[in-house]
Amino acid sequence: MTPVLGQFGTIVLLIFGGGDLSRQGPWLSRPRSEPSSGLLITFWQFLFTTLASAPTQLSAKGPYGLRPSRVPISRWAVIAAMFFTINMLNNWAFAFDVSVPVHIILRSFGSVTTMLAGFVRGKRYSFLQVFSVVLLTAGVLVSAWADSESKGKSMSLETAASASRFATGLGILLLAQLLSAYQGAFVEDTYSMYQADWTENLFYSHIFSLPMFLPLSLSLQQQYASLAATGPLDLDKAARLSREDGLWSRAPPDAVLGTSLRSLIESLPRGVLFLLVNAVTQLACISGVNLLAAKSSAVTVTIVLNVRKLVSFIFSTILFGHHLSAKMILGSALVFGSGALYGWESTWRLPRERRRKAVQGGGPGNGTVKRG
Repeated sequence: MTPVLGQFGTIVLLIFGGGDLSRQGPWLSRPRSEPSSGLLITFWQFLFTTLASAPTQLSAKGPYGLRPSRVPISRWAVIAAMFFTINMLNNWAFAFDVSVPVHIILRSFGSVTTMLAGFVRGKRYSFLQVFSVVLLTAGVLVSAWADSESKGKSMSLETAASASRFATGLGILLLAQLLSAYQGAFVEDTYSMYQADWTENLFYSHIFSLPMFLPLSLSLQQQYASLAATGPLDLDKAARLSREDGLWSRAPPDAVLGTSLRSLIESLPRGVLFLLVNAVTQLACISGVNLLAAKSSAVTVTIVLNVRKLVSFIFSTILFGHHLSAKMILGSALVFGSGALYGWESTWRLPRERRRKAVQGGGPGNGTVKRG
């Protein structure tokens, strides 16, 4: 296997395996006894990722025991501040009773806003690149609609919140979306300017964010106390329910997990177990995202994340015994087709056109994104 294919396989495994797909099981969902634990979940993800990525930056010869960074520390601090703010804004929006469909719709426009941010920063895109991003966004929206219908949920944008609260929540989400787009372009420029290693971004964007949680320490303690008070997970019951849905083999939990692992799982409060599993899967996903960001453009990253969202919709639909509806098939065709179109345009046609113009003595051509 070539290094390029190996890296591609690693990225796919981390993003798709460590993302939504690994948290589909009902026993890994957020405990109902503490639905407002978003802040604590975010903190655990940041803390766990910091600890897991720290060994990649340790060096006995470097300052403070860290290897010298290729990027100015101040730039990593800016990226960390944006990363922290985006996460906090997304969590905060739920406090204003903004419905999940609104979240889905706005986040589906990530590729569009990232492309706009790139345009503002001087990047230019071809017609096919713009068209494929618009088509992909439409496909994700159709797929989200189909996914909600298959689970008996409504995609209505109606909310019980007052108009002012809804407007405030919507404004927070829009701000988070725009800031996320700007951050993507800023990180892309960082990789291009300094040839930074993706593990540096993973480490510094998380460790520099940890002190920002200090003003929220009281809320973190309260949320942790609530999750720590949850009862342990009953693996026999979880396996029985999952077996009825076709999610678990006929083998007993002991045969699948082993006695020691089962004892460890059942000794932990269910809420704490959720935090640990969520942090591990998030580490895998964010590692894949950072690795991809170091090799490609910010728009490509958002496209891959949208494709992952679609795969998650399909996976959950099949996993829970539902049939793929015509809407889901249409959405899938739009997403995969537009993703392939963007990839062909960015990695084959445009580079070929630039090489042809260079041979003819012209400029690099209408460049668009230099990294696919």
